[in-house]
Amino acid sequence: MAEAYIVEAARTAGGRRKGALAGVHPADLGAAVVDALVARSGVDPAAIDDLILGCVTQGGEQSFAFGRNVVLASSLPDSVPAVTIDRQCGSSQQALHFAAQAVMSGTQDLVIAAGAESMTRVPMGSNYMLHAQAGMGEGPWPRSIQQRYGVTEFSQFHGAQAIADKYGFTREDMDAYALDSHRKAVAAIAAGAFVKEIVPFQTADGRFAQDEGVRPDGTMEALASLKTLTEGGTITAGNASQMTDGASGVLVANEAALKRHKLTPIARIVNLTVTAGDPVIMLEEPIPATRRAFERSGLKLDDIDLFEVNEAFASIPMAWLKAIGADPARLNVHGGAIALGHPLGATGTKLMTTLVHALRAQGKRYGLQTMCEGGGIANVTIVEAL
Repeated sequence: MAEAYIVEAARTAGGRRKGALAGVHPADLGAAVVDALVARSGVDPAAIDDLILGCVTQGGEQSFAFGRNVVLASSLPDSVPAVTIDRQCGSSQQALHFAAQAVMSGTQDLVIAAGAESMTRVPMGSNYMLHAQAGMGEGPWPRSIQQRYGVTEFSQFHGAQAIADKYGFTREDMDAYALDSHRKAVAAIAAGAFVKEIVPFQTADGRFAQDEGVRPDGTMEALASLKTLTEGGTITAGNASQMTDGASGVLVANEAALKRHKLTPIARIVNLTVTAGDPVIMLEEPIPATRRAFERSGLKLDDIDLFEVNEAFASIPMAWLKAIGADPARLNVHGGAIALGHPLGATGTKLMTTLVHALRAQGKRYGLQTMCEGGGIANVTIVEAL
């Protein structure tokens, strides 16, 4: 079977909502990563066959063919097409899957899979509220869906709480997990673990090259003081992912492109899996998706050296660990979205960037990434570091 390879992987540092990247148009964030991928690989920009861009909140500055606008803001020539996709939090992970499938099929040879999201300038859910602002329509879920599932809307907050309740996680359990995420991120920054993967961005206030949301002074007492997101619940802003501005991307090639452009790959894509399940509890799907990925790839749990499971809420990776039986020491070794942020559509290739660089830095072989997604969907990607 034809192979797909990752040639370069890069990301911006994560900017806090209304923080260092608040003054940057999201197309410029995406363009910075695209330019870095091209420059670091040394490939002719005109050789890029396509840009597949993940973005969740496609409204405002992230509307009107957002992916194409990233191309126009970048160093790529006008001849490079683009498309914008939405698979909720897994949007850019799915962009990677589409890019890999394109080069494996031979219909394209060199594709950028990326994601960009400014949660400051295009607030989460702002596109969802358009029907209400216009005073028309029923919103995304017609009565037929509401009646079928017995809900008026699908809520990730309720899904995260339902998972915490199902697996018996207390508020203290999840706060302890969150604090550990920050501590791992602090250690990673101190060790320079992110230096190779981060694209420095020049803002009006100076050079931005370090994740802004990490809290080196975090404590259990501070986390315990936060209000819960739902009455009587245990999920808080402290044990959930941070709203973040950022962009990320990977350059994907087949063997023909490697030879033609004299490129050296940094990873090989081993498995691409996507599954879907219960849309109400919603965020539990990474568990069956991971099991499916092992079945399809022929790999076993012990074969995987590092795992990246998106920390949308602490209960998600905690439930995944409990159900899959993975070694916690191999999970999110540099911290996760609770500390480093979750720029929605950019998180998929952001996690892949961190995973590939960590595997190579530690001399490890296999890495697995998975992501819970709105609607009860989950992507899993397995890669081999080269």
